[in-house]
Amino acid sequence: MHKFKTYISSLALTTMLVLAALSFDAKAQVDAQLTQYWAVPSYYNPSSIGNVDYVHITAGSKLQWLGVKHAPMDFFALADMPFKFLNRRWGVGLLVQQENVGLFSGQTIGAQLAWKKKMLGGTLSVGVQVGLLNQTFKGDSIRVPENDQYHTSADDAIPKGTVNGNSFDLAAGITFTHKWFWVSLSTTHVTAPTISLKAGENEEDLYQFDTGRYFYLMAGSNIPIKNTLFEIQPSVFVKTDTKFWQAEATARVRYNKFLSAGFAYRHQDAVSALIGAEFKNMFVGYAYDFPISSMNKATHGSHELIFNYNVKLNLGEVNKNKHKSIRIM
Repeated sequence: MHKFKTYISSLALTTMLVLAALSFDAKAQVDAQLTQYWAVPSYYNPSSIGNVDYVHITAGSKLQWLGVKHAPMDFFALADMPFKFLNRRWGVGLLVQQENVGLFSGQTIGAQLAWKKKMLGGTLSVGVQVGLLNQTFKGDSIRVPENDQYHTSADDAIPKGTVNGNSFDLAAGITFTHKWFWVSLSTTHVTAPTISLKAGENEEDLYQFDTGRYFYLMAGSNIPIKNTLFEIQPSVFVKTDTKFWQAEATARVRYNKFLSAGFAYRHQDAVSALIGAEFKNMFVGYAYDFPISSMNKATHGSHELIFNYNVKLNLGEVNKNKHKSIRIM
């Protein structure tokens, strides 16, 4: 969830409250809240790449809080693949994201690298992501309501034009993958970068965007039901910035390595319905979130769509982790 509560109201109220936060260094989260986190673990953890002998390509989008004007919209693309170096298996990946929230827009691009070691019947992976964050605020789109008691069009807290800035970004994590389960720990925005927003190179830094550091725990399992074509795939997702936390539990059922469906519960936030289908090396997943908080008075819910495509690689050996399903990639 974004810390700017004003995203749920009209543009005028959104703008005023966000600007009030900006005047004393706003802090916000730039990671999207993805319901199908189990399908895109490398979005949160750079060590979750290169697990299978495929070029693994994913694209997705989340449209949050439909019916609320200027609500968050996220678009992202991920790609990763394994390779061998010094007789060791590695993974390399790429993350690209675009987010729009009200008058804010942000872009993230990151390069990922993971080192892998077989142990305890599974694979331990340690990964890092280095990249760039960009934030833009469209100050020239602000309209101050008449008779506003707190702001005027001449207020220095209101940018007169579009302001933007960039910052170096870093993420790191570890993942243990086994035939029957997976566990992932990671942190994003390790340095909690502060982005100075200004209209030009020679402009004074009047506005700042503080990116919060977040910690993630993800885990899941694959439980075959004996003598059937069904599998149960439970998973959990927990995130925190040490002051705020959010947890989500997901239960899915997969049939014949083809169709899957399930439900999820995000603590005090939303319940979700999920469906998915696998066709050879492709996967399509959809999730619908219905808010159970006060947000249900303002929105019809959120929609999330993920598409994945795998291209087979030949690394000269049989991959012992043959799980094609993106459930533990």
